[in-house]
Amino acid sequence: MCTLEKRGDIYILTLTGSDEHRLNPTLVDSIRSALRRVRAEPASPSSALVTIAEGKFFSNGFDLAWAHSSQPRLELMSAKLQLLVKELISLPMPTIAAVTGHASAAGMILALSHDYVLMRKDRGFLYMSELDIGLVLPDWFMVLLKCKIGDAKVRSEIILTAAKLTAEMAAVRGVVHSAHVGAEETVEAAIRLGQELVKRGWDGNVYGKNRMVVLNEVLEKIGTVTGEAKTVSKL
Repeated sequence: MCTLEKRGDIYILTLTGSDEHRLNPTLVDSIRSALRRVRAEPASPSSALVTIAEGKFFSNGFDLAWAHSSQPRLELMSAKLQLLVKELISLPMPTIAAVTGHASAAGMILALSHDYVLMRKDRGFLYMSELDIGLVLPDWFMVLLKCKIGDAKVRSEIILTAAKLTAEMAAVRGVVHSAHVGAEETVEAAIRLGQELVKRGWDGNVYGKNRMVVLNEVLEKIGTVTGEAKTVSKL
């Protein structure tokens, strides 16, 4: 589950608990509910969202144990994550992920769906694990990775060698924006960045619409998801 608090003009969304923050429908729905609350808040001149996670994991990807190799359940998780990513892309404010633990597969996609990714140096890695666990990378994951990681060699390293990137490795490769000493320092840096962005005084609606232009390829790829998966009633 997650919590949402507001410190001045900064919204802090926290994935709570010491588990792996697997992206099952319950957690994704909780995050989406928090984003709806952000949208429903009285408009302020400028705001920013910082996403953090408790424990050793930012997110360890889809909840494959919940899916039990059920194709409908796998499709449901993917559909819900697509909707979440779409909502992050259209959110009318800058978004920052403070990655203080492992972010794997769909968990890495969640982190990269933010405008900025800050990462802890002393623990955790970014890891597209699909090759190691025998899964084919979803098409829309690849579209997002292309938009977020400009270097094709780096994308190949991540996808075709299943490289586990530490914060310093990811920063050198341009996958994350900065690397920080520990968890507390990473979160503090993310909040400071949010405050700096708020000071720019940008119109949030204009910011969100410009982000949608930048990530139009992602939105087009996931555009066929217009509602919750029909398989919900079958689960």
